[in-house]
Amino acid sequence: MIQFTRKVWTNIHLWSIPLSYFQSRRSAIVARKGAVATSQPLAAIAGLQIIKDGGNAVDAAVATAAVLNVVEPMSTGIGGDMFALIWDKSERKVIALNGSGRQAAAANVNDVQKAGFDSIPNNLEGSQFAVSVPGTVHGWETALNTYGRMSLKEVLKPAIDYALKGYAVSEVIAHNWGSIETLNKLNYRPSGQELLPGKFGGAPEYGEVVTLPELGRTLQIIAEGGSDAFYKGEIAKKTAEFIQSEGGWLTETDLANHHSDWDEAININYRGVDIWECPPNGQGIAALIALNLAEGFEIASMGAQSADRYHFLIESMRQGYADAFQYVADPRVAEVPIGPLLSKDYANHQRAHISNLSTNPNVSYGDPMGGADTVYLTAVDEEGTACSLINSLFNGFGTGLVVPTLGMALQNRGSLFSFDPNHPNYLEGSKRPFQTIIPAMATREDEIWLSFGVMGGFMQPQGHLQVASNMIDYTMDSQQALDAPRFKVEVESSQDVLVEEDLSSDTVNELEKRGHTVRVVSGYDRGTFGGGQVISRNPETGVLTAGSEPRKDGAAVGW
Repeated sequence: MIQFTRKVWTNIHLWSIPLSYFQSRRSAIVARKGAVATSQPLAAIAGLQIIKDGGNAVDAAVATAAVLNVVEPMSTGIGGDMFALIWDKSERKVIALNGSGRQAAAANVNDVQKAGFDSIPNNLEGSQFAVSVPGTVHGWETALNTYGRMSLKEVLKPAIDYALKGYAVSEVIAHNWGSIETLNKLNYRPSGQELLPGKFGGAPEYGEVVTLPELGRTLQIIAEGGSDAFYKGEIAKKTAEFIQSEGGWLTETDLANHHSDWDEAININYRGVDIWECPPNGQGIAALIALNLAEGFEIASMGAQSADRYHFLIESMRQGYADAFQYVADPRVAEVPIGPLLSKDYANHQRAHISNLSTNPNVSYGDPMGGADTVYLTAVDEEGTACSLINSLFNGFGTGLVVPTLGMALQNRGSLFSFDPNHPNYLEGSKRPFQTIIPAMATREDEIWLSFGVMGGFMQPQGHLQVASNMIDYTMDSQQALDAPRFKVEVESSQDVLVEEDLSSDTVNELEKRGHTVRVVSGYDRGTFGGGQVISRNPETGVLTAGSEPRKDGAAVGW
């Protein structure tokens, strides 16, 4: 029988705890034979059914991701990228899969500047330059071929059925679909109407039943022909012709040359737990740097929502991001000092810049050498195989460029390239851009313990830091760790600290005394704190404990 995360309402809960929109009031799911957690219940159920039908966690993860492309299309899809961490139970090892695409071979700064831009726009005019090769489909197929039991055709079937036969739109997704930014993107070009299936020719409403026939037919072509049908067939031809008609660089050759890569996962040890991330070009290293810094403070002795804990984690995260923004790039093109950045000696040196009394107004990257909208899902099966997978278009519907007749929105990941020729993330042809999407895992004594992640642009490393600390420092379970209020540092611009409305005024006031500029966030805007999913595994009993993000529509399901 399929289990769902459930809400628990009692008189005590109702009257003794202040209520807020996104407090879940639900227990974690416990299961033995398999569990899936993601941001939309239909997708989670589809993944669990795959396990029930004989598939493993990797099969379930790809099926879940594909359904999310249909039921949460502004966040993910075949026009974007993916990364995954897989626990190989036979090798007792975390394996990293880089399913991100490279920029077109012809990409260059001069073309963008001649078009009148000093950086690559991520939507509307000029966004054709932001389209890099979508890596998702090849990434899905690579994961299945290496670690799965089922074919791409089998795992895509639930997504195809929902696209062609219809589904009811859930609440938070309807809210995001109907945002002004989203509507402006999709209405900018005629083909955007393929992703505006509402009854009035716009975004669908909460509970409205919709179909996405163009996307469904595209998924059917991929199901029958595999990744070759995407990168070398009619889909590739239509995609390249569309981008070139918009003045962009992408060609059929760029698509045909794409491939995914298996990488060595990177890790640090935090209080006896190994935390794993994909290596750059992803930003997971920022979370690991921050955890290394935080390990030097007695976090567990502080209140989980205390000013002390928030302050030290905020300062650790700001330092982690300073290093990530300086050094993260495509390591196959530029030198990225991963080992030195993750050393305990480097953490000890950088920690000296963190004061317990005040924020550092001038955080900058160190010298380790001594001189947006995404979906996240996780699946774990009875045998102990785990898959932590993240799929994204970057911003909502990516560029808003929808390939005509394909129902496929193209990502805007290329907007993250630098125009500084001295920066390792400088825009060059056939180079992967800086990536925000990062799955995570945690192991103890060479046993898988957590498969987890927190989607949401530059919130992601911050979410990893806080969820890991919740579970390690405060022994929270999977659901409690996600329910707990979070902070977010606006690392790209103001460095303001966003906090949720549940945080006490005393904590907010103390943070402000220490020099933090604090903004309290409420309602739907709390989606800015990311969308996390967590499954933990007890190595002695095999029991899985799964939690799902209360700030999203999602669910954890188990069998």
